[in-house]
Amino acid sequence: MRFSIFHNLGAPGRLGEYAQVMDEAREFAIAAEKAGFWSTWYTEHHFGHEAIEITPNPVLMGTDIAARTEHIRIGQAASIATFWHPLRLAEDIAMLDQLSGGRVEVGLGRGLYGREALNLNALADPRDQEQNRALYDETVEILRKAWSGEFFSHKGRFHEFPAPGVKWNHPLSPTADYTTAGAITKMQVTPFPLQRPHPPLWQVIDSPRSIRAAAADGVQGMFWLPPVSALKERFELYRDTASQASGREYALGEGIGLVRDVYVADTMEQARAEFEEALMTTYRWIMHWRGLANLMEAGEELTDAHELSFDFLHSRNLLVGTPEYVAEKVAELRDEVGLEHLLLWTTHPGLPHRNAMRSLELFAEKVMPEFTA
Repeated sequence: MRFSIFHNLGAPGRLGEYAQVMDEAREFAIAAEKAGFWSTWYTEHHFGHEAIEITPNPVLMGTDIAARTEHIRIGQAASIATFWHPLRLAEDIAMLDQLSGGRVEVGLGRGLYGREALNLNALADPRDQEQNRALYDETVEILRKAWSGEFFSHKGRFHEFPAPGVKWNHPLSPTADYTTAGAITKMQVTPFPLQRPHPPLWQVIDSPRSIRAAAADGVQGMFWLPPVSALKERFELYRDTASQASGREYALGEGIGLVRDVYVADTMEQARAEFEEALMTTYRWIMHWRGLANLMEAGEELTDAHELSFDFLHSRNLLVGTPEYVAEKVAELRDEVGLEHLLLWTTHPGLPHRNAMRSLELFAEKVMPEFTA
């Protein structure tokens, strides 16, 4: 199995200490690399005055981490493609891939919060899901064209590149490849990524429609919330769709990463006491928007009797406890859904940095060796 870090910077009450929060994130990533973790992933959120989600640019964050590490791969979970100008996103990710020596994993998402979308790109308004999906799909199409290294053009519903009618004439700029009658008709984005044809693509997915679309397009999937029984249906759908689209048989779990909330301590009681408050801050924040439907077991109906609590979550999707308990839960994921790639989310908002570091140490020393050669 591969083990990675999912890092959503959050620090309630500490916005004035952002430099210190960044130092803690750096220390965490460096420790993860030394412990043999495969990759580290950073989120994108905006205008978070609550300080629960305070990383507006995962590409820039990844650049900082890449400069301080040598081997760990750098991902975004996710860059919200619908918020970015597609050519700017293509350039920035290509730059990061070059700067990091080809260590980038490109994670993309469509966006969830209206206060972000409507203040960055009104076309990404999540209230119009069909338009949001169309904008996302077109952005990914442009990214692939831009990363090809070839001269290209694009005319879609939302974007046209190059802009029509732009004249260009310079003696140091050969015109045969990209101009017609003196006007630019094709363009090339530079630099293109070090990894060819481009870095691996990932998408944060959950619904059957998104799972099918990603699998059919050769994009790796990333999940978070569902319990094992509900994950199995999703993993099987991804496997079947990817197998049909690629013309080869995918294994269950292939091409999929799973984020799990992970905290390791010497006793079950200590793990809960140290982790519960920070974990529940995240869940109370996100479940306000998402609801509890994604936390249902396969075949289970959501009712008014379901209430968000640590006890409700623990048996469904948490890896929180002693090293032995956490190892059992990881083994269950491996055996039941063929999981090949686990991303640990330990750094929930408000968790003391020393506790996060100790949990990482315990996982690396006492859990990882059970699953790695």
